[in-house]
Amino acid sequence: MARRINPQAGDTPLPTREQILAFIGEATDTVGKREIAQAFGLRGAAKIGLKRILKEIEEDGAIERGRGGLSKPGRLPPVVLADIRARDRDGEFLAVPAEWDSANGKPPRILVLNPRGGRKPKRPAAGIGDRALIRVEPEPGEPGRYTGRVIKVIGKNRAEVIGVFRAGAQGGRIEPVEKRQQGREILIPPGEEGPARDGDLVSVAIERETRFGLPKGRVRERLGSLGSEKAVSLIALHLHNIPHVFAAETLAEADAAKPAALRGREDWRDQPLLTIDPPDAKDHDDAVMAAPDPDPANPGGFLVTVAIADVAAYVRAGSALDREALLRGNSVYFPDRVVPMLPERISNDLCSLRQGEDRPALAVRLVVGADGAKRRHSFHRIMMRSRAKLSYAQAQSAVDGYPDDATAPLLEPVLRPLWAAYDALKTARDRRGPLALDLPERKVLLTPDGAVDRVIVPERLDAHRLIEEFMIQANVAAAETLEAASQALIYRVHDEPALEKMRSLSEVLASVGIKLPKDGALRPALFNRILGAVAETEHATFINEVVLRSQAQAVYAAENLGHFGLNLRRYAHFTSPIRRYADLIVHRALITACRLGKDGISPDVSVAELNQIGEQISGAERRAMAAERETIDRLIAHHLADRVGASFEGQISGVTRAGLFIKLDETGADGFVPVSTIGADYYRHDEGRHALVGERGGETYRLGDRVEVKLVEAAAVAGALRFELLSEGRPGSGARGPKGGRGAPRARKPGQPGRPAGIRTGGTRHRGSRR
Repeated sequence: MARRINPQAGDTPLPTREQILAFIGEATDTVGKREIAQAFGLRGAAKIGLKRILKEIEEDGAIERGRGGLSKPGRLPPVVLADIRARDRDGEFLAVPAEWDSANGKPPRILVLNPRGGRKPKRPAAGIGDRALIRVEPEPGEPGRYTGRVIKVIGKNRAEVIGVFRAGAQGGRIEPVEKRQQGREILIPPGEEGPARDGDLVSVAIERETRFGLPKGRVRERLGSLGSEKAVSLIALHLHNIPHVFAAETLAEADAAKPAALRGREDWRDQPLLTIDPPDAKDHDDAVMAAPDPDPANPGGFLVTVAIADVAAYVRAGSALDREALLRGNSVYFPDRVVPMLPERISNDLCSLRQGEDRPALAVRLVVGADGAKRRHSFHRIMMRSRAKLSYAQAQSAVDGYPDDATAPLLEPVLRPLWAAYDALKTARDRRGPLALDLPERKVLLTPDGAVDRVIVPERLDAHRLIEEFMIQANVAAAETLEAASQALIYRVHDEPALEKMRSLSEVLASVGIKLPKDGALRPALFNRILGAVAETEHATFINEVVLRSQAQAVYAAENLGHFGLNLRRYAHFTSPIRRYADLIVHRALITACRLGKDGISPDVSVAELNQIGEQISGAERRAMAAERETIDRLIAHHLADRVGASFEGQISGVTRAGLFIKLDETGADGFVPVSTIGADYYRHDEGRHALVGERGGETYRLGDRVEVKLVEAAAVAGALRFELLSEGRPGSGARGPKGGRGAPRARKPGQPGRPAGIRTGGTRHRGSRR
């Protein structure tokens, strides 16, 4: 608070200019005319004199007036409206003032501290891109640097846009890269282009918006050239503020790392562990093996081993590597590049389980019965040497009777025992009944210059399912071990579907003649029965989609809520510490709980701290999924840009009052059909049936219907597609809809031009493998 200054006896004299400036400079709270008058004991006519002095000081430029009150030029008031732009290497948010006079130099940096006590906030926490009221204090001895705590999140900062600069004779224009901003160009006046050149990706500050004409802005920062082969993912990196350049300190620490020694580890280098990965994998962080259990008490049982790269041996808590890994949260996978969580010296070298090379690992040995049930398990810190590096197809072909030179010697002693153990585990999995969604995952293949070659659906093999099931069992064992040791950890939790989503799902199912039971506990088996009922019908794909949409999102948390989708009581991510920070935390917790070394988790770590980490890395995961999905949208839109006018087969994947979302069979891309271009009727949105219904003729377009469309427009920069329907809807009775129903805009008559509008699309649905 502002300090109180005792007035002199008798008439209170006006404070001098120097006294006022000193008071404003020392204030730790909002300062205005009222606070100054109270501090100096001014009343009545003396306040008029104070107002005159303040005006003179302000005109001289010695103080300035802002939303936070009066302050010295170049200095922030105690409470400031600021935009959160990024994170530092420790994972703390960095903000800059929303308003700043460039005459005072570069805007100060505000380090946004976490809420006191580490408790989970009652309202949504601030994040990158938010505008917030922040209480700030200057950092001692650090001019232009402040620390602050968020008082209130105001909303998203809409005053900054990422776009492509298009140079003109006078200044230029910005083409925004976000779908929601399509058709809303920004004018860049002459002299405001900064270093931008035609075709560059830039950050733009909106300076002025009017009701008429284009908004005006200035180029704040040149982010890169879109002429490179990795241009498409560059857009996503900057749009979602994904860190993609390692700090010099982090790289230096990685380069200085030495290979781990055998001392303190069990020597398992003679064990037939091997890796099975995609053919283009650059790092190999998991290896597996299996053998019949020689214990006569476990007839027909197996010993299953899962060994995971020992990342904790190289990435110590609190180190530069650790801080940046937490900041990134996870690796991000684009078709044209990978943004790793850890530098390549760690992820692709020291922690990659390369064939024939000694590598440290954390291994779990599972004792499995003939029925697939796990009887017991144990964790070991080992030194291993991978026997072979196989691809999924290579391993599958060998088991199917077509071994090659690499797999022939491994078939009987290594691969067949793996498949036999998987057969047992599969029996237990089927008994457990996890959610069995069938959504083919498309993969975009690029040409050497970064263009789309084709979109494929990789074949789903038993080799994929084997590795997935082995990893799930290892993850369960990690959670069980840490719970038994009362060791705090980060769980992978997946809550059951919300009631509102279940009501929506029930309506969709009713539209195709399937009734969802109203009573009984929610179980994955309920959804599996529904999926089984439509498995061989035309509705199979879209029912799988809507069931997926009904599910809660899996997150990381320090409290165990179970995993609904996998139908497991406890679950933790343990198997990918190279690319997920949660797994690294679990590795450290296991090292401590099992007394496997001194580089485990800190004994002082609290559940509140782990919850904060869980929230942060859950946000990073959502950010990565959005960036990956949007990059695929842009690549496919660019791929289809020269096919405008072509027709495609697809399925209605979404219905809104404004129109229909269509998912193409060929590429899996989503596009939009504006309702104004459909037929010559007046279409009403029937929410219960998830359909658009013609008001006069009753013609109906319903979620899941098969349709043929023509591509009308492809906006590559935004990844947006606009279609025109070629198919007729379902025939109707011709009856008018109920009175009071919300009608869609009246459709144009044949031959009448459609209205110009920005493209709206739903984006390619991304399922991923993040259980």
